[in-house]
Order: sequence, then C-alpha cells, then structure tokens
Amino acid sequence: MAYLCVAGHRLEYEWLHPDGQRALAQGPVLVFLHEGLGSVALWKDFPQRLADSTGRRVLAYSRYGYGASEPLAGPRTVDYMHVEALVALSELLDRLEVRDPILFGHSDGASIALIHAARSRRPVRAIVALAPHVFVEPYGLESIAEARVEFLDADLRERLARRHDDVDSAFWGWNDIWLNPAFAVWNIEALLPEIRSRVLAVQGLDDEYGTLEQIDRIARRFRPGQLTRVELADCKHSPHRDQPDAVLLETVRFLRQN
Repeated sequence: MAYLCVAGHRLEYEWLHPDGQRALAQGPVLVFLHEGLGSVALWKDFPQRLADSTGRRVLAYSRYGYGASEPLAGPRTVDYMHVEALVALSELLDRLEVRDPILFGHSDGASIALIHAARSRRPVRAIVALAPHVFVEPYGLESIAEARVEFLDADLRERLARRHDDVDSAFWGWNDIWLNPAFAVWNIEALLPEIRSRVLAVQGLDDEYGTLEQIDRIARRFRPGQLTRVELADCKHSPHRDQPDAVLLETVRFLRQN
C-alpha cells in the first residue's frame, strides 16, 4: 500500500498487475471507485481477479474519509460526489500519470465515474457502473436509515471497523449526508448526455438501495448503443460480491469492445 496527498488529503492507493506481474505502463488502467462505505480493503480480491481476466493494470484507492486514508475533518456537503469526481479524482489521475482510464465504480463510486466522464474534460475510455445512483429514491433512503440503526445497535460498526481505520468517519460521513433533507433533490441526470464513453451498467434485482429505474433513466439520456445493461437475479447492492463470476464475465466481454 502506498500514500499520496491529493486535494489536500492523504489517500491510500494500490497498484495491481495481471498475474502479479508488472504490465506495460502505456496501456489502459482500470480505476476502481468504491461505494459509500467502501475502501481498498473492501474490494477484497475482485480487483486482482479483474486484472488477471483482462490483462490490464488496476488502480484502487480509498477516498478521503475511508479505509486508511485521512479521516474526515467535518461533514460532507450535498455536492461531495462532484468534488470527488472533478477535484480529487482528477488530481489523483494526474499525479499517478493515468492517461487512459477505464472507470470501474460501485454505488457512490459509479456516480462519481459518471460525473467525471461528463464534466472533467478528460477522455475516459469506458465506464463500468455497478448499482449507480443518478437520483435519490425514497426506497434507498429507507435502507440507509436502517443502516444507521444497525450501526448503533447491531454489529455493523464492528464489521466496518475491519476495513476502515476511522469507522465513524466512514459511516457518518456517508449516512449523515444521504439522510440530510437537502440531499433529497440530488440528481445527475442532466449531465448524462455529456458522457461520450460507452457504459456497462450492472444492477442487482434485489438491490436494497436502488431500483432498475436508476439505469432506466441512464438509458433514456444516452445515445442508442451507448449503454450495455445487465440485470442480475439473486443479487443485492454489491454485484461484485453477490455475483462475482457474472460481473467478471460481463466486464471482460464489454471491455473487449473498448
């Protein structure tokens, strides 16, 4: 694990190479963008499996407030995903000389990938979006409120503490802003037509945080043929954990065309 100061904060990051070997520096890079309670550690072995399956290098990092990165100094604001996408991610890619990114995002990370591709003015080769959010659903907010109860009264805090140096920073930074009444109007649909990359969107049919309406709205804003959508049965909010083989297969198939 290595560390880098990005946008004024110390972030952890990790390079992974196909079959454990160093790949050619000039090739495309898969950049992993974790969920709202994620980190480098929470991806487990999936980034390495994808590196091995695609023959491409992987860059994974923990955003500010997560994993072994610097804890939050204060609450997040409604525009936090835009800040992550257009300030922190842009600076990270520049500092690590990633010129040809493929963005692989989950949940908040998928939304950050879409915002970056739309507004950063950086060429993005392709996007893989697992359980993306493009608007706030009351259905998802109910699950986020339930997560707060689990964190306070059950074992969620203990489980998350295995993946975050400062578990309160990670949890409350995510939970507080999503349940803030001001966040209810958050919506990125208007910027979707600005995306030029092809997108693979994967949605679990049992997702407790979002419905198929999320990728339906992406489809309505995209050009014909721009979106490849995959709907997975017996799959909740984390397709790469619930259906890892299916996600690997669909991602490899998608990337062969990009």
